[in-house]
Amino acid sequence: MAPRRVVVFDYGFGNVRSAERALARAGAEVEITRDFDAAMNADGLLVPGVGAFAACMRGLRAARGDWIVDRRLSGGRPVMGICVGMQILFDRGIEHGVEAEGLAEWPGAVEPLQADVVPHMGWNTVRAAEDTELFAGLDTDARFYFVHSYAVHRWELREHHPTLRAPKVTWATHGEPFVAAVENGALWATQFHPEKSGDAGAQLLTNWIGTL
Repeated sequence: MAPRRVVVFDYGFGNVRSAERALARAGAEVEITRDFDAAMNADGLLVPGVGAFAACMRGLRAARGDWIVDRRLSGGRPVMGICVGMQILFDRGIEHGVEAEGLAEWPGAVEPLQADVVPHMGWNTVRAAEDTELFAGLDTDARFYFVHSYAVHRWELREHHPTLRAPKVTWATHGEPFVAAVENGALWATQFHPEKSGDAGAQLLTNWIGTL
């Protein structure tokens, strides 16, 4: 089988080189680009994200990434978001009292973490969803690398089509529980950085590539 082609979408807000190396290690043929046709036609699209929610959304819209993500998902074409690339998939982000619109693929708000130490920076375990594909082959004590001060604390999507599988939501805790990963049809996402999570992250990316 030919390697799966994955585009790391380069809109100015992400560790694109780290993602490229991790995806190549996992067996993908990787291209870093914001080219419209390449992003639309790839087997998988990875959307990274680092920094402020509102700034990432401005960068994504400037590169037409919002349109690309929507069109790919409308056609059942896989998309994966990482860190702020996951957060912007929700309705809105609230930072320093300022609310910014997200892509609204999922309902919900990204809000400040309530913990003794913020940002949440370092290794943490997760409580993977039942029948997960993303975490297949990983031990329950596998650790992943997080760097964030904001998170989604409530999973608000309740309705789903009776013939489709319900979303699989994975949780972690830092001060309070928060959404650590989601598997929802063609749209998958992680709050942590699989590209910085060693062998566990490599296995997770291999699992995603295997579904493309």
